[in-house]
Amino acid sequence: MKKMWHFPPPIAVAASLFFSLRVALCGATPDGRPNFLFIITDDQDAQSLKAYTPTSSLQTPVLDRLAAGGMVIDAAHGMGAFVSAVCTPSRHMVMTGRTLWHLPASLTSRTFADYPAERCPPGIEQNSLPAVFNRAGYATMRTCKPGNSYPAANALFTVRQDADKRGGTDETGSAWHAEQVLAYLGQREGRRDTRPFLIYFGFSHPHDTRDGKPELLAKYGAINHADPQTLPPLNPKAPPLPLNYLPAHPFNQGQPNQRDETKVSGVWERRDEATIRNELGRYYACIENIDTQIGRVLARLDAMGELKNTYVVFTADNGIALGRHGLQGKQHLYEHAWRVPFLARGPGIKPGSRARGNIYLLDVLGTLCDLAGIRPPSTNEGVSFRPVLEGRRDAVREVLYGAYCGGTKPGMRAVKQGDWKLVKFDVLEGTVRETQLFNLAENPDELLEQHHDPRVSTLTGNQPLPHQRNLAGDPKYAAKQRELEALLLAEMRRHEDPFRLWDQPRDNLTAPREAPLPPAKKS
Repeated sequence: MKKMWHFPPPIAVAASLFFSLRVALCGATPDGRPNFLFIITDDQDAQSLKAYTPTSSLQTPVLDRLAAGGMVIDAAHGMGAFVSAVCTPSRHMVMTGRTLWHLPASLTSRTFADYPAERCPPGIEQNSLPAVFNRAGYATMRTCKPGNSYPAANALFTVRQDADKRGGTDETGSAWHAEQVLAYLGQREGRRDTRPFLIYFGFSHPHDTRDGKPELLAKYGAINHADPQTLPPLNPKAPPLPLNYLPAHPFNQGQPNQRDETKVSGVWERRDEATIRNELGRYYACIENIDTQIGRVLARLDAMGELKNTYVVFTADNGIALGRHGLQGKQHLYEHAWRVPFLARGPGIKPGSRARGNIYLLDVLGTLCDLAGIRPPSTNEGVSFRPVLEGRRDAVREVLYGAYCGGTKPGMRAVKQGDWKLVKFDVLEGTVRETQLFNLAENPDELLEQHHDPRVSTLTGNQPLPHQRNLAGDPKYAAKQRELEALLLAEMRRHEDPFRLWDQPRDNLTAPREAPLPPAKKS
C-alpha cells in the first residue's frame, strides 16, 4: 500500500501560516481561484484609445496602464445585429456565448414573426454568465444600464445595481456605477467574504446623450450642445476630425430616419466640422471620466490585496462612427463600429503583450470559465481565447464574420481574413447594392474615393495614398474579391444566416418576416 504522508503538527501550522500569508500578500482567494472584474462601456470605439492610436488626444491614464500591464487584443469584434439597437444582441452574446443567429427566442421573436425557436435552447439564461459562476461558488455582482441587454440573465447576479447614468455630475454620471462597485467591495470586506468574485462593471456612457462633466468638457473644447437650430462653437481645443471623416456617406445605407443618424441630441443630421468636433469632445470627456472611475475601483482592489489575483478585462458592446465615413452611429460594419477595444490583465498575462486575437464578444463566457477552471455550459458556442491571453497563440480563428440588418433587409455583411476585408450592402429593396474590398494593412481607415476629395483632405489634414480606396471591381484584385465572396457565403451558411444577398445562391431559404410593431402607447 502506498504510504500517505501527513504534516506533523508544527509543520502543519507553518504551512497554514504560509498559505494565509500568501492570501494576504497576493490577494488569492482561499481556494486559489481568480477573481474577475469585467468592465464594459456603451458605444465605445477602439481607435480613440492610445492603446490603438498612440497619437489620440484622448487622455486615459488608467486604461493606458492596464494595456501596458497586460495584453491589447487588436481584432476583437461583435458579430453584429439584426436590430438597430446593436448593443442588445451584443450583450446577449456576452451573457450566453451564443452566435448571432442562435440567440434567445425572447429577442428573436421581438424582431421576426416566424424565426425558428429551436435555434436556441429554452431557459438559456440558466447557462448565462452569472448563472454559471453562481453555481461554481462565485460571488456575483453587476452594475450597468438596465435596458438594451438580456434582462433574464441580468436578474441572476446575486447583487445588482442597474440604472441609466448619462449625466454630467457624479450623481447622474459614471461615478454612480463606480460607487456601486466600491460599496459592494466595502460590504465584502466587512463580511470577510473570501469567495472569489465576478463583478460585471458596466457604464451607461459614452453612449449619447454625452453630457460630460464641466471641467472635462472644457479640457476637450466642447459644450453640451442641445439647440438644433444653432451650431456649437468651433473650439481649437476640440479633438480633430477623424482621418476617415466624410461630410456624408457616399450612398444610402438603407436605414431611413435611423435614430443614431438623425436624432442624437447635439448632432442630429449634421456632419459639419464644428458639430462633429464638439461631439467628439463630449465623447472624450465621458470616456476620460470612465477612466477615472475605473481607477478608483482598481485602487480599492489593490488596497484590499485582491488585485493581483484578479483578471481585469476592459471592452465595449460595440464601436461608434462619430463622423467617420459620414456616419454617426454604429449600424454598419466599418471597423469603427464592428470592432471593439479589448484590454486584459491578470495572472499569466504578460505585461506589454499584444495579439491579433480574432475574438468575438461571444467568446467571453467560455474564456472566463476556462480561466476560472469552470466547465463551460454545453450551450456555449464561443471559443476560449485563454491561449491568446497566455501568449501561446496569436489568434483563435482565421476568419471573422459580421452581419447588420437592423434597417432594410437583407442588410450588410462582412468577412475578414488576414489583412483583407469584404463588405456588402443590399438594402432598400435592392435599390442599393454595393461591394467594398479593403486591404486593412495598407488602408486601416477604410478610406474611400471620397476621402481623396481636396475639400475633405483640407478638413482632415490627411492626404490618402493612391491605393487607399475601395478595391472592389478593380481587375487587379478580382481573384481576391472572388475568394472573399466565397468565404462570406461559407460563413453565412455556417452561422445559419437566414438571408442571402443579391448575388448569392438562395439555398432554398425563406427569409424570416419582420414582427409587427407593438401597439403605440396611449398618451
